[in-house]
Amino acid sequence: MTMIHGEAATRFGGVRAAFAENFTERGDTGAALCVYVDGEAVVDLWGGLADPAANRPWQRDTLQLVYSATKGVVATAAHMLAERGELDLDAPVARYWPEFAANGKGGIPVRWLLSHRAGLVALDEPVPLADALAWTPMVDALAAQKPQWTPGTAHGYHGRTFGWLVGEVIRRVSGRTPGRFLAEEIAAPLGGLDFFVGLPPAERERVSVMSYPAPEVDLASLPPESLPAEIRDAVAMWADPQSLANRAFAVTDPADVDFGSAEVQAAEIPSSNGICTARALARIYAALVGEVDGVRLLSPETVAAATVQQSAGPDLVMGFPSRFGSGFMLPTLLAPLTGPAAFGHQGRGGSLAFADPERGLAFAYVVNTIVEGADDRRAATLVNAVRAALA
Repeated sequence: MTMIHGEAATRFGGVRAAFAENFTERGDTGAALCVYVDGEAVVDLWGGLADPAANRPWQRDTLQLVYSATKGVVATAAHMLAERGELDLDAPVARYWPEFAANGKGGIPVRWLLSHRAGLVALDEPVPLADALAWTPMVDALAAQKPQWTPGTAHGYHGRTFGWLVGEVIRRVSGRTPGRFLAEEIAAPLGGLDFFVGLPPAERERVSVMSYPAPEVDLASLPPESLPAEIRDAVAMWADPQSLANRAFAVTDPADVDFGSAEVQAAEIPSSNGICTARALARIYAALVGEVDGVRLLSPETVAAATVQQSAGPDLVMGFPSRFGSGFMLPTLLAPLTGPAAFGHQGRGGSLAFADPERGLAFAYVVNTIVEGADDRRAATLVNAVRAALA
């Protein structure tokens, strides 16, 4: 039986039980969970193995790469600059990044980058991985790229490019790389949080090792008529190597990026390579909906504006409906979170972070067993347990 470490307030005993059941019933190997309510941590749990091959246990300070859960923190940085009056989200990107105007993109506002409406999900010519990790060649390629659809007319998840697009705007406006901005303006004020985009070498020994178990069923191998109608289009898209679904995650050469490698973790890929503890991620979201030890990152008015729906319905990349505010995922019928006002971001294969301003709630779950597909119920089970505790 996996030992569960940490604390959970009495009211959240069901959350602790659900976290333990993720190990015994839903395949977790190593994970951590943190929940804040009204600026105070009420759940702070961890357990399992950070490196199964070495039998290294998950510790209180184990770091986890959280893939796209990084995007919500990067969006926070953009909104901080907007709140300070340094960035106008409805101004053209080219005001801050003149080269971006190439190929008819002069009218694209910053907000369309945040809300996945810019059409810049893929590159006609992928960038060598080493160049992408160096930053400038990738943003130059995106500045020159023609959109995949008429910007503003539809939305599609910018799975990889979001980080370089929004990150370059942050860099142009603030004079700092997004990783440095996050370190100085978010992590440091909140007590020197363990949140990194661009991992310092000295921290690497704390990072967990990820595993990628094969799905029990390869949906693409099944006859289309045997699949539920609502997922047939999405399965067909992912089976086609030339679809936007696949091209959006193939902007580098090679396309298969090893996010466990030292060079990838040390670089800045602000869409995908945030590395943190659950405690740090939850603390950031707690500081979006209230004060945490006297620190609040965004005003209530800015949060309300950031979470106004900008994109909803069919997603040209994912193949199923999605909802976005300005940088944050919004609740859907499939992912209701804890209420209609909640906002945040999930990460590939399991990680999830969000806040619910109506409940003064912040939630973060990080995990090293990367499970693909709709059958993964680990995060949803924890969210349901939190919702029950607050009822």
